[in-house]
Amino acid sequence: MVLSATMKFRSHRATIVLLLGDIILFIAALWVTLFLRYGEWPTSSLFDSHLQAFTAIWVAWIIVFFIFDLYRRPTSLFKKDLPQTIANAQIVNTILAIIFFYYVPIVGIAPRTNLFIYLLVSFIFILVWRRYFVHHLYRGRAEQIIFIGSGKEVSELKDELSTNTDYNLKVSQVAEPQTLTPGAMVVFNPDDPQVASGLTQIYRSMFSGSILLTLSDLYELVFRRVPVELINERWVINNVSTPRRGVYDLVKRLIDLAVALPLGLISLVIYPFIFIAIKLSDGGTMFYADHRVGRNGKEFVVYKFRSMSMEMDLSARHVTRLGKILRKTRLDELPQLWSVIMGEQSLIGPRPEKPDYAALYRRDIPYYDLRYLIAPGLSGWAQIYHDNHPHFAPAVDATKEKLSYDLYYIKHRSLWLDVSIGLKTIRTLLSTKGA
Repeated sequence: MVLSATMKFRSHRATIVLLLGDIILFIAALWVTLFLRYGEWPTSSLFDSHLQAFTAIWVAWIIVFFIFDLYRRPTSLFKKDLPQTIANAQIVNTILAIIFFYYVPIVGIAPRTNLFIYLLVSFIFILVWRRYFVHHLYRGRAEQIIFIGSGKEVSELKDELSTNTDYNLKVSQVAEPQTLTPGAMVVFNPDDPQVASGLTQIYRSMFSGSILLTLSDLYELVFRRVPVELINERWVINNVSTPRRGVYDLVKRLIDLAVALPLGLISLVIYPFIFIAIKLSDGGTMFYADHRVGRNGKEFVVYKFRSMSMEMDLSARHVTRLGKILRKTRLDELPQLWSVIMGEQSLIGPRPEKPDYAALYRRDIPYYDLRYLIAPGLSGWAQIYHDNHPHFAPAVDATKEKLSYDLYYIKHRSLWLDVSIGLKTIRTLLSTKGA
């Protein structure tokens, strides 16, 4: 009981620290906004007039932060998700601020430019505060995480959480949920027969301050991929079998066109030079065409600038000297922009697979067809993070691992995630990594 009370006190104290820090930074961001806007030290009258108007907004923002669970006890496990969570909360806060200042006449000021400067400054302040300073405040206090049950995924997580210095965790494991430490994070697989008999005890541990995490959710949180071995039809129904995201799909399609169409037209300028280079290299054809499986299992033809030699014997083919340059610079991928414009592919999505490979994977890998629920992409979550996938021969084990990244993207796909993948892709292109 004493330990439970101590954990609850620490949780409440963490909430107070987070709340006070946010309020101080809201005020500081307003002062910085006025300084940036007018280029001089804000007068007390100017600051007070804005302070009175913004106070009502801050009350609403704090409520939104509570709704987005941003006042829970800080833990290093959720640090990776923090930027997106704050961004989502600030999107809601931005809408509230615009409605308040533009449509509520009693405000008395219309800080159009100030508001947008403030939204940017406050986001940066809150993100830096939450992402870095808060975790340093609690860095010295190791949190306890208890795994119930065993298995490959449990071993992988225990090894990662024990050895990675980004986490400040005391890791332990029990075979059955007999006695759980109050206030600890408890990780379990509800589909494990050994665990199922103790679900009541696990449930009751919440009232002692414990944080409950399913094994698959924690695996996703730490490794940013879905453990294929742990999912079942119930997981699919709960996480993937959802209606089409109309607004997201529309915006994503518009972004595809806005990016691919100008790039496709501009890239036409270099087509003649690549054509001449290929002809001088080996005199062969300019393009390589191959069938791929796209959305809903529909096949389409993908075109690239040819980088392989043209021997009749497939086993004797190799990447040409020019082909190595084309691959290194990613110029061989330019013709695929037209399949994005046509809607056969997207800029971001799972990598399209060959039909004969896809047939093999559908047979040997559970839930492989889920990747066909969305359009394939030129880049994607798996393309960035999975480095072990061969392109010239079928490989079931490597493809199963790649599928785990694809499923993570399908479950969590959003404009925020797409932008993140896009930026990482640009970084990869600039560094010519993974060519």
